[in-house]
Amino acid sequence: METSPSRSTSTNGRNFWLVLAALLVSLFLAILESVCCLKVYVYPFSSLTYPRFKYAISTALPVIVQELHSDDFLWVASSYGIASTVLLPLSGGLAEIIGRRPVILFSIALFAIGSIIGGAARNMNILIAARTVQGAGAGGVFSLTQIILSDLVTLQERGKYNGLFGLVWAIGGGVGPIVGGSLASPLRWRWLFYLNAPIAGLAFVLILFFLHVPTPSGNWKEKMLRIDLIGNLIIIGATCSLAIALTWGGVISPWSSPRVLVPLCLGVIGLVAFLCYEWLWATYPVVPLQLMSNRTTMSGYMQIALAAFININLIYYLPVYYQACKDSSPTASGVDLFGLSFSTAPFSILAGVSITGAKRYRPQIWIAWCTLLIGIGLLSSITENTSRAASIGFQVIIGIGIGILYSAAYFPVLAPLPVTSNALALSFFIFIRTLTQIWGITVGGAVLQNILQRRAPGSLPCPFSSTNLAYSIIHCVPTLPGPLKDQVRAAFADGLQTIWRIMIGVSGAGLLSSLLMKPFSLHTTKDENWALQEKEKLDSTQL
Repeated sequence: METSPSRSTSTNGRNFWLVLAALLVSLFLAILESVCCLKVYVYPFSSLTYPRFKYAISTALPVIVQELHSDDFLWVASSYGIASTVLLPLSGGLAEIIGRRPVILFSIALFAIGSIIGGAARNMNILIAARTVQGAGAGGVFSLTQIILSDLVTLQERGKYNGLFGLVWAIGGGVGPIVGGSLASPLRWRWLFYLNAPIAGLAFVLILFFLHVPTPSGNWKEKMLRIDLIGNLIIIGATCSLAIALTWGGVISPWSSPRVLVPLCLGVIGLVAFLCYEWLWATYPVVPLQLMSNRTTMSGYMQIALAAFININLIYYLPVYYQACKDSSPTASGVDLFGLSFSTAPFSILAGVSITGAKRYRPQIWIAWCTLLIGIGLLSSITENTSRAASIGFQVIIGIGIGILYSAAYFPVLAPLPVTSNALALSFFIFIRTLTQIWGITVGGAVLQNILQRRAPGSLPCPFSSTNLAYSIIHCVPTLPGPLKDQVRAAFADGLQTIWRIMIGVSGAGLLSSLLMKPFSLHTTKDENWALQEKEKLDSTQL
């Protein structure tokens, strides 16, 4: 498809709002499935103690494991996250080559098919395959919802709409633990999967009938030749290798094991090789050098990476504090996280509206980093005896910063680039955000593990894993006798304080990286190649 001049925005009609509703519904499903209890939950079954669950339907996972008579839970949890991450760059490239509409329809269909297979699974291998299919669809949904929104509205307008996306993230993250907990029974867990299908079907129908956008020219052979096959194979292999190493490290094998170190090194080398290939040899790169050609865009990428690193540690390890130090149940610890979950949404909306009104993005981002520094600084002061109210209040301050950053960080990415680069720039933006979360979970877990190994008493009455001490003893903390329990609570609080202090440094790095931004004006035009056509206009052109 030839690159066309951009055009000015027009009044939004019925098709626009129906497509926007479909995007929000699709995004909500993908978020709910990926963070439906993206918390640290440990459940003892018989003589087994289950360690950390990643990117999973964690509250229901013990019931699922018991019913399917398998303890291979780790890949049920990880397959979704790995599949949704590795296909992000490819989804942006396909959106440019094949078109937005077929790629998002295929992604929604994959997600629905994976959900149906997962609900009907009779053994663990089928369930893992279903989660992989779901994850592949979710990766396309994460990417295409953002890309299509960037086609529908100008960058200058986008802030007021992007707040709705922030609201969906907050609601999905907040209700996930409750949904998972309510369906965590042998008779109901399959509905965690089945309920996705009709809702995904609604989004599919809305996209099918109302997303009327141009289709790139050329036959299928020409389009297939434009796919960056080598680059995508490199990034898929590198991401899988990294994800496997970070999933196994400290759980399946020690970090010093070749089983962890080899895929970790191969993954890092693969990422470097991918960027070199994209910038030097690829004919149709999915990450062109143009995306890294200015410091403002680079600053945006760095900021979302650091913000995602912080956010995932908060989501993953704050429940540890409430379970280990406050005797909260898994579901109750999810409720205790509402201070973070539901403070992000209103300030995400306010940030978007203010960017639209002021046509500036730098002041909001600077305020976000400063607020985040203050909030995490306060969080780093909590001990095992700090009141629950104080800890939740600190979450609210942090949530303000996170909400603003998640709403505003892509403005410095897109503002310096031509509107024709939106798809590739956004898919890489989401890829960086997702991949950084995997690193964030691992770093936080390693810190907590090391502190507990030094400080936890050696006379614990419950069995524990030497490679995964934190998660193998957390379930027995409420049952420990008084003095021993106090020692364990203090050890957990100390380890978590160290994580929060590291996050202070990461927040400082984010603030420094934000100083690289220049004050680019926001685009007031859309890409003519992907202009949404209302039904009335289509009818008139067919007469």
